[in-house]
Amino acid sequence: MRTSAAIRIQGALEALNGVCPYYTMFPLEFPMRALRRSGSVKGWVLDPFCGRGTTTFAARLRGLPTLGIDSNPVAVAIAAAKLCDVTPGAIIDEALAILGASNGDPEIPSTVFWRYAYAPRTLRQICILREVLRKSSGNDTRIALRAIVLGALHGPRGKTSPSYFSNQCPRTFAPKPDYAVSFWRRYKLRPVEVDIMRIIAERAIRYYGTRVRRARGRVVLADSCSRRPFGKRRCFAWVVTSPPFYGLRTYMQDQWLRNWFLGGSPAVDYRLGAQLEHTDPIGFADQLRAVWQNAAAVSVNGARLVCRFGQIGDRPVHPIDLMRVSLVGSGWNLYTIRPAGTARDGRRQAMQFGTSTTKPRNEYDFYAALSTS
Repeated sequence: MRTSAAIRIQGALEALNGVCPYYTMFPLEFPMRALRRSGSVKGWVLDPFCGRGTTTFAARLRGLPTLGIDSNPVAVAIAAAKLCDVTPGAIIDEALAILGASNGDPEIPSTVFWRYAYAPRTLRQICILREVLRKSSGNDTRIALRAIVLGALHGPRGKTSPSYFSNQCPRTFAPKPDYAVSFWRRYKLRPVEVDIMRIIAERAIRYYGTRVRRARGRVVLADSCSRRPFGKRRCFAWVVTSPPFYGLRTYMQDQWLRNWFLGGSPAVDYRLGAQLEHTDPIGFADQLRAVWQNAAAVSVNGARLVCRFGQIGDRPVHPIDLMRVSLVGSGWNLYTIRPAGTARDGRRQAMQFGTSTTKPRNEYDFYAALSTS
């Protein structure tokens, strides 16, 4: 039985996993539970669809080396922050130095959306941080600061002091400009100036105030259908992941504001970018099989694959059927399927901003072993 002190420490460690919300994130308990057997199977932990880095963070908590791969730069920025070894003081000092050293005027978006989303001084400070961090985020301090800003960039307005930089917004996904402006005007919501440094300092203490054991690891911006980001060494004993559900292809659009902070466009870019095929289930399963094959090629004997997968409301293909097809000829032998309940976090976030969503569908956990044939 754990003591209250141990529970508090575990809670503080797990707080870092929430450094920035990300759509369709699974709970930390999922990879932690999968890796409990790590003492009997040595090797690296791989997540070829790492998203916000929950698996990579779980591996770090277990003291295991890890590799995360994702094609979304926002996901990679968040996941990388969970491997940083840094103190709150260093993050706060870095933010103060960046804001204090700015002499010129940063590039500031000026459409009606931006005037309603942020107060003028707040937006200028955000743009100063953006200008510096998008050019140079090569050390742990700046990687952590970047993720903190991404997490605070948009969210609900607090009843007391603000805890996000923006006018009223969802925190998990960025609102589309036309709808957001209409919403803010309808409810007469104007942005207020916020103390950016106070918010950064509070979050730095919350997320990095408890030291986490250092573990080897890295996060790569790449398409995991390609063989290159996996490397050449057979070193992975665990593949713990959750691919995009078939038909869910709006990751970039849903994260457009955070992508802007990383150097992207100040408007929504509706091009899909690198991701799995979503026009038909066969093409999707074929590309998913390529990822499983890439993982198998760098996994050790006795390696295990644990995958959480589900479906979205407007796609009739059952996730069990789709996953079974993707594993055929992949190098992995499926041996167990378990129900994993439903994901409801995304629905709560949508309701917060006044939009409706369909009822979440059941998800499943798939367990497979590396084929020895």
